[in-house]
Amino acid sequence: MSGPKSDTLLLLLATALITPVCKRLGTSPILGFLASGMLLGPNGCGLISGIHTTETLAELGIVFFLFEMGIELSFDRLLSMRKDVFGLGFLQFSITAVAVALVGKLAGLPANALVVLGGGLALSSSAFVLQLLKDKNQLATRFGKAAFGILLFQDLAVVPLLVVTPILAGSGQGLASAVGSAVVKAAMALGSIAVAGRFVLNPLFKTVAQAQSQEAFLGVVLLTVLSMSFMTEGLGLSNTLGAFLAGVLLSETKYRYQVEADIAPFRGILLGFFFVTVGFEIDLALIWSQLPLVGSLVMGIILIKAAITTALSLAFGLSLSTSQQTGLILSQGGEFAFVAFGLARSLGILDVATTKLLLTSVSLTMALTPAMATIGAKVAKRLEESSDFTHYLGQDRDANEIKESDDFAVVIGYGVVGKVVCDLLDRKFIKYVGLDIDPNKAIQARNAGLPVFYGDIGRQEVAEAFNVGKAKAVIVCIANRAQANRCVIALRRWYPNLKIFARAADADHANRLQTTLNVAAMVPILPEDNLLL
Repeated sequence: MSGPKSDTLLLLLATALITPVCKRLGTSPILGFLASGMLLGPNGCGLISGIHTTETLAELGIVFFLFEMGIELSFDRLLSMRKDVFGLGFLQFSITAVAVALVGKLAGLPANALVVLGGGLALSSSAFVLQLLKDKNQLATRFGKAAFGILLFQDLAVVPLLVVTPILAGSGQGLASAVGSAVVKAAMALGSIAVAGRFVLNPLFKTVAQAQSQEAFLGVVLLTVLSMSFMTEGLGLSNTLGAFLAGVLLSETKYRYQVEADIAPFRGILLGFFFVTVGFEIDLALIWSQLPLVGSLVMGIILIKAAITTALSLAFGLSLSTSQQTGLILSQGGEFAFVAFGLARSLGILDVATTKLLLTSVSLTMALTPAMATIGAKVAKRLEESSDFTHYLGQDRDANEIKESDDFAVVIGYGVVGKVVCDLLDRKFIKYVGLDIDPNKAIQARNAGLPVFYGDIGRQEVAEAFNVGKAKAVIVCIANRAQANRCVIALRRWYPNLKIFARAADADHANRLQTTLNVAAMVPILPEDNLLL
């Protein structure tokens, strides 16, 4: 048996076995997928014959992944990230592209190749970075948000890069008209998606949902993702941008949770295929024959990108621990470098040997992403632990950024329920400040990069220091009835119009809080309660 049937069985076998094996070995499944791609691909045993078909399926994995990220965000949440996207993201892409182009100039590359090289290597891998952040529940940490914002801008930057590349292969005339055309197409795509979301998606999903057919609902979800993706791709934009915006539109509807559940299996399998196809590009024979050159390229890419991103993050007010984590996790090349370099090769801008060398080097930087993330986490932990105690009192850069914003929540108590609430806010990209009177809990959470600080909310100076009066809501998660009452009474006295949600010890306690203090109170069901039942 050979051909598509054999390819399908091998890829499904790899998808089924790699994750459990890697978890048992205590390593990232991404490395397992890369290794299987090296083994099964054209540079290994050559067991996969349909390379192009596999790569097409793998691209859908990135599409579904960005769609899922879009579902987690709303337009309001996206606007709150504009500083990271259009400030930090723009400067990261521009400065990195120029720095890489200058290095390429020293190597004697022509001007048109320098543009492609700089733009291609300035991009990082959304698939690798976002998957790692999601696996480690770090998407809503400060460095996770910064990395996500930069990746979003890079998705936008793909557009002019792919527009300019064919022009560079010619005389260079028509650049202004081509860029203008790209801007018009982008406006058309964004406008079409906005109109579709407002007037088409909601009625369509409502009609399909009323049929109570799982197959029909799944069909309309896949139709939405792929149609939006293909539309932006047809207009010369990134297909992942269309999928991401489709997710953002659906995040505003009541169907978002069912959509998220239905799309997850497809995203998981197809994203695994993408990591396998990256392994296809790693040529061990080339690496061995040109080890000093390949090693220099890989280390050069990582060092340049990490240094620039870290410096810019510091300039934008991020702490050193957060900045270096952002720099290291974005230090690899990205999946769109394959597209840009492949297009440049077909147009004669890059020769075949140079393209293969670049693609192998980019693949290796992607393979090193889990290691870079681990190094960044260890360095951050040491920096956090060496900080003075003001770091745990909410007097550092990260805390001030949250407190000075107009859209954040305050979580009081970081016990079992408090951790669940903070995790939920993290998943929905909602800014929050956590407070606990137990210094050990605050120190442990702060060292993990979470915005949880030491403080007694029952003291007015503490509440004012954290701008509690500006918060959208306060969630009191304290288990002790007396301490919870003390906090709620104090907050209601200082801030009569503040929205307060509180954990109650029992139904009677909840009723008292609701009737006397106008607090939304509820009795949580804890894991130990379930065990007792």
